[in-house]
Amino acid sequence: MIFERAKTDPQGLAIEDGSCQRSWAELSDRTIRIAHFLRDQAGLVPGDHVALLMDNRAEVVELLHGAILAGLWVTPINWHLTEEEVAYVIEDSGARIVFSDERFGDTAERAVSPLAPGRSVSVLRAGPDLDAVLASASDAPFGSDEPAGGNMIYTSGTTGRPKGVKRASLPSVGAALSHWRKYGRRVGLDGTGLHLVTGPMYHAAPLMFAIYDQSNGAPMLIMPRWEERQALEMIEEREVAHTHLVPTMFVRLLRLPEEERARFEAPRLDLVLHGAAPVSMATKRKMIDWWGPVFTEYWGGTEGGVNTLVDSEEWLQHEGTVGRAQPGFEVFAVDSDRKRLPANETGDLYCRTAAQPRPFEYHGDPEKTEDSYLEPGVFTIGDIGYVDDEGYVFLADRRSHTIISGGVNIYPAEIEAALLEHPAVADVAVFGIPDEEWGESVKAAIELASGVPGSEALAAEILDFARGHLAGYKVPRSIDFEVKLPRHPTGKLLVRQLREPYWKGRDRRI
Repeated sequence: MIFERAKTDPQGLAIEDGSCQRSWAELSDRTIRIAHFLRDQAGLVPGDHVALLMDNRAEVVELLHGAILAGLWVTPINWHLTEEEVAYVIEDSGARIVFSDERFGDTAERAVSPLAPGRSVSVLRAGPDLDAVLASASDAPFGSDEPAGGNMIYTSGTTGRPKGVKRASLPSVGAALSHWRKYGRRVGLDGTGLHLVTGPMYHAAPLMFAIYDQSNGAPMLIMPRWEERQALEMIEEREVAHTHLVPTMFVRLLRLPEEERARFEAPRLDLVLHGAAPVSMATKRKMIDWWGPVFTEYWGGTEGGVNTLVDSEEWLQHEGTVGRAQPGFEVFAVDSDRKRLPANETGDLYCRTAAQPRPFEYHGDPEKTEDSYLEPGVFTIGDIGYVDDEGYVFLADRRSHTIISGGVNIYPAEIEAALLEHPAVADVAVFGIPDEEWGESVKAAIELASGVPGSEALAAEILDFARGHLAGYKVPRSIDFEVKLPRHPTGKLLVRQLREPYWKGRDRRI
């Protein structure tokens, strides 16, 4: 669609990020030149990998389009990660080029310097450096039958290290663009108005929902950072039609003074997708009362995309649901023996799709990939819940106890490994506890080494130690000192016993 719009509306707005604007003609031209640069000058071939480490900006969209047009896998990297973590993603993904910007360019340079001998990874910064190479690249159109690339976004690994999720690639660029348009229409992103990007574009949801909408003709307005008053102003003044929010944003919007909220009017706004984290029923009701029935909740993941949907009216009749299975999907729960459970019984949730026998795989981890499938076309993303008599899906817990704070996945095993490096820590469990603003916050329960007394000073010391080893959002917000952490005779840590008191009396455990 971007190439079609370049012909039918060449000077119309395609992207705006607060610093620059791109017309449809400019977006099309830069996308094609990026693809030629990658193939002709950088020497990459279909199936190779590139990575992005940059702020929310127009180049993220251009580079994604261009890499996929060139048949490459592209990995947006979470810029909150430490340099060591960034280096791991670059090396694990096999990226040949890291595209960055002035803010993160030095980080990218330092991250690639210690990579394994023989690995040659270049860093190219958005702005004058990128513009210069594109000026010399070909602008010859690519054929729609060229092999398509895809995105490979990182999520949890079995050891706490993230793993790249590779969705099944489509056979050609034409097939990929057609799929994006159909996918967008299926979730309501039909390109009929301006799309506001509110969250970080290294996350699958804000990035790809915006891409799907743009593929159907929607101009994209990118917020460099979330700020609730600015978001309201943009939605109202720019007549935004579609956006994606996470529950933390709901909470912050609802904290604005009542007189400010009362002034907000957005007659063009007709779709607010939300998911990525649990939302309290009270918070969601308040948002529907304020903005009207424009909210559509989804359940899914980077692995399988959107599996269920529920609009506002349907949700109010089945409060707490994440919706019913989308066409082409079936959702059901299984017991510990992977036997299908009847309606209303809680177990591991699985999704069946007839589209492909293996809709995704974990990059470089065939064991984790295999463990995610019950049979061809039937996969899990690790959530626990049930399906009622009418087919509505309700979530109860996560098999992995992954913490979701403000829509960001945080993986306890990685934090536990870091904390165990502190000499005073003998054993540790990390889990999520309720947080009104963030959905969940990170809690650490620590068993101290023999003879070490617990104190506020020691807790502060351990947290300071963690800040030196982890990205800031992964550092526990609080510590409990336990005499003995509960473990099964097999050695398995019984995290549920530690986290249950914090969730007692709540309708969800996530």
